[in-house]
Amino acid sequence: MKKGLGKKERQKALLAKIQKDPFLTDEELSENFYVSIQTIRLDRLELGIPELRERIKNVAEKNHLKVKSIAGKEIIGELIDLNLGENGISILETDYSLAFEKTNVVRGSHIFAQAESLAIAVIDANVALIGVANIKYKSPVFAGDKLVAKAEVVRTRGNKYFVWVFIKVKSAEVFRGKFILVSFNGKED
Repeated sequence: MKKGLGKKERQKALLAKIQKDPFLTDEELSENFYVSIQTIRLDRLELGIPELRERIKNVAEKNHLKVKSIAGKEIIGELIDLNLGENGISILETDYSLAFEKTNVVRGSHIFAQAESLAIAVIDANVALIGVANIKYKSPVFAGDKLVAKAEVVRTRGNKYFVWVFIKVKSAEVFRGKFILVSFNGKED
C-alpha cells in the first residue's frame, strides 16, 4: 500500500482489505497503511467494523453449526472456515495460561489439541476418532503467538479418513500432523 492515502481512500481500501481477510490485526493493518494503530481503530469505528476478536467470533459461530463429529464448543481455537469432508481452518490465540511458566513456550498438548479437534471437525461423519497420528513439532510457539491451523482431507478409504493438519505462526510452519481418523455410527458399530 502506498504512503499518504487520504482518509476516504484509506477507509475504502481498509474495508476492502478486511473483507478479503477479516483476520488481520490492527497492527498488521497499521503497518500496511503506514498509519498508527489508533488511526486504524478510529477508521474501523467510523466504518462499523468490529475488532478482530469479534470478527473471528462471528465467523466461528457460523462454522460451528456445520460440524457433525464433535460439538462446536469442543474445538480448540476459533473455527473460521469449514468445508465438511474437504478442509478447514482454525485460529488459536495463545496466552501465558497455555505456556510453561519458566520459558513462555506453549505446551505441545494445546497445539496437538487444536490440530486434533480440527481434524475431527473436518470429517463428514457423525462420530470420528483418531486411529493414528504422526506429528512433528517443528519449532517452539511462544505465549502471544497466533496459531493458524489448516486441515485437509487427502483421502478417504471406507470408514477411514486421512487428514493432514499444518499449523503456522505468521508464515512459519510450527507443527505438522498426519492423522488417520476412523468413523463409526455409535457406541457399537
